[in-house]
Amino acid sequence: MDRYTSVLSIAGSDSGGCAGIQADIKSISANGGYAATVITATTAQNTQGVTDIHALPLAHIKAQMDAVLSDIEFGAVKIGMLHSAEVIKTVKETLASYNIEKIILDPVMIATSGDKLIGDDAVETLKDFFPKTYLITPNVPEAELIIGHAITLENLEASAKEIGEKFSVSVLLKGGHLESTELMTDMLYIKETGKLVTINNQSVDTNHTHGTGCSLSSTIATNLALGFELEESVVKACTYLNEAISAGKNKVLGKGNGPIHHFYDLALKH
Repeated sequence: MDRYTSVLSIAGSDSGGCAGIQADIKSISANGGYAATVITATTAQNTQGVTDIHALPLAHIKAQMDAVLSDIEFGAVKIGMLHSAEVIKTVKETLASYNIEKIILDPVMIATSGDKLIGDDAVETLKDFFPKTYLITPNVPEAELIIGHAITLENLEASAKEIGEKFSVSVLLKGGHLESTELMTDMLYIKETGKLVTINNQSVDTNHTHGTGCSLSSTIATNLALGFELEESVVKACTYLNEAISAGKNKVLGKGNGPIHHFYDLALKH
């Protein structure tokens, strides 16, 4: 019998459905995977912002992980926001006990407003996790916090390499925060070979980009689980994300920043 291509998402829940676990489930499903989840926190959230966060107990987070990891074979694991040093340690240690190799970590540390979302101790604990992961996907503000200097389009390549070499991990440095009128530039550093890959996509003029980081990292995880190599997994995921942003640029959900159109390809077929 055929086995599902399963991907595990470990992240918070977004009640508005744009980001977090909800975006991960949609992205994994749209790209041919089967999504299982471990919820680390629930949020009261909509297109306009987050009004409340409820962190789940450590014991329950671990119980969720043990339940799915002891039963289901996962081709990759995607990790989103881990809100405390204790949660990071629990997730790290539990994944290690199951010998999970393809871990894609989206190091969510900085809000759109520029405010830090996690404390200094959690930042350092997250950095300690990097070498145990397969790929990290920081945006520019997060990468600047990781390496301690400003990042521009001119030093994007050098910065991706610097992070990768410092933490012995492959890095997708997302350039969406950089000033660019026509192209969206991301930089991939592959640890095993030292190769640097520039990924360019057309910029899309829209505010409906809520959940793009979650969607990208979970799509990469799905591609890896499907058997694609790292470079192809990342390039395909960036293309999917760009097309999903473009397909959703004129669709409205709520009064604020809406989501991407995860199932645009399915919609085109009907």
